[in-house]
Amino acid sequence: MEGRELDLEAILGGGDLGDVPEGHRAGMVGLVGRPNVGKSTLLNAMVGQKVAIVTPVPGTTRNTIRGVVTREDAQLVFIDTPGIAKPKTLLTRRLNELVRDSWSGMDVVCFLVDVAGGIGPGDRLLAEMLADVRTPVVAVANKEDLVTHKERMLPELSKLSGLREFAEVVPVSAATGSNVDHLVDVLVGYLPEAPRFFADGYVTDQPERQLAAEILREKLIATMAQEVPHSIMVTVDEVALAQHRDDLLEIDAVVHVERDSQKGIVLGKGGDNLKRAATEARTELETLLGAKVFLRTHVKVAKDWQRDPRKLGRFGY
Repeated sequence: MEGRELDLEAILGGGDLGDVPEGHRAGMVGLVGRPNVGKSTLLNAMVGQKVAIVTPVPGTTRNTIRGVVTREDAQLVFIDTPGIAKPKTLLTRRLNELVRDSWSGMDVVCFLVDVAGGIGPGDRLLAEMLADVRTPVVAVANKEDLVTHKERMLPELSKLSGLREFAEVVPVSAATGSNVDHLVDVLVGYLPEAPRFFADGYVTDQPERQLAAEILREKLIATMAQEVPHSIMVTVDEVALAQHRDDLLEIDAVVHVERDSQKGIVLGKGGDNLKRAATEARTELETLLGAKVFLRTHVKVAKDWQRDPRKLGRFGY
């Protein structure tokens, strides 16, 4: 696809870092937890807009996603990491390594648990993995809105506090936004005094190709049977302005699956599944990028890519 370069900084924020008041704080905040505890939902709630895809399928997040919150007194760069899980594939093993490698650069870590679902073995495993982390770790008891009787939350909070020593324990609901602002206030207190990393208005540093690929993957997952979403990888080679139109972006996306049988499931009868997902993705991308989008989609088989080192390397893992 021939096209002109897209200035994503102009779309998602950027520019002069500006002056900051004395005592301004800034730093990196890691969001860690087992799969499906609400890390991406919390990231979106704190940023105030969608920067990470969210699905009911555990293990949706496969990259470290950064979201930026800028206040007059502070700037927090949140890093949403893949959920730590028992490695059943080479992909899961590499994602676990990616998460562990990211801890060293964080100023404070948010350890998320699903307080409604209860503290389980996965939470204990992650707490053990965090044992050597010397930065402050704040426990975030998410999904408090799903606890119908608040007295039932107390035993879970007690279990949470017993996992390790936490700087603080903060109950929140990422879905409703309850107590999220208070959590941000708490986290600011653990950041060092520093200037801003990003200009006011900047919300994410994701490349436009990653944004487009992730949004299409999210829409596809919503149409898939339970066993198929983990086999899907979406890649985008380029997001570019059309040659003769300043209001049209051209995006070429490839949906990779592991088996021939999955190709038919992704396409659906008469291609309806893929068409529906692509239409929903295009609509969301047009809102996000502020321009009309022409989205081309193709489906290819990358046999057993989750277990193939060469294919994983080609996909960036």
